[in-house]
Amino acid sequence: MKDKLLELIPEFNEIKNPDLRDKTIKAWMLAMEKGGWEPADLGMIPFTLLIKDTTVSFLEHTRAVTQICMGMARAIHATLGAKLPINWDYLVAGAILHDVGKLLEYKREGLQYTKSASGKLLRHPFSGVQIATLAGLPDEISHIIANHSHEGDHGKRTTEGILLHHADFTSFEPLKP
Repeated sequence: MKDKLLELIPEFNEIKNPDLRDKTIKAWMLAMEKGGWEPADLGMIPFTLLIKDTTVSFLEHTRAVTQICMGMARAIHATLGAKLPINWDYLVAGAILHDVGKLLEYKREGLQYTKSASGKLLRHPFSGVQIATLAGLPDEISHIIANHSHEGDHGKRTTEGILLHHADFTSFEPLKP
């Protein structure tokens, strides 16, 4: 499964620290196993259940958000340099994992995707933190996952968390009807 994930999400290779990269991949494998998903499912799962009949997949959204984050970080680095430090590896890992909890939040019923029993109790930022913790990822990554959505609106986000939050909504808001 690891090789297939690396093929589907080449952005894993942007994480320079090999231990962090391996734990990020491990988190995906844990979520897929626990949610009962196969790599082939990732391109069919909708990225959200809030937009009826969306054509954007979970895989496409994850990659788009990660690419947006990396682009923002590169632009900030090019213009501000060390004035605004960004931990590249935390940013990329957080972006790749921001919605990993959806693999527990969603289930497939025939041709439809709905909330799972777990998803009715826990939104994906919470289950995503559980997965990150089980994979041995640092708290900085859990913080990014936990605070990327509205759940983090009243807390303090790290620089990486702010970039991820805006990248996520940049990839979501324009698609809403």
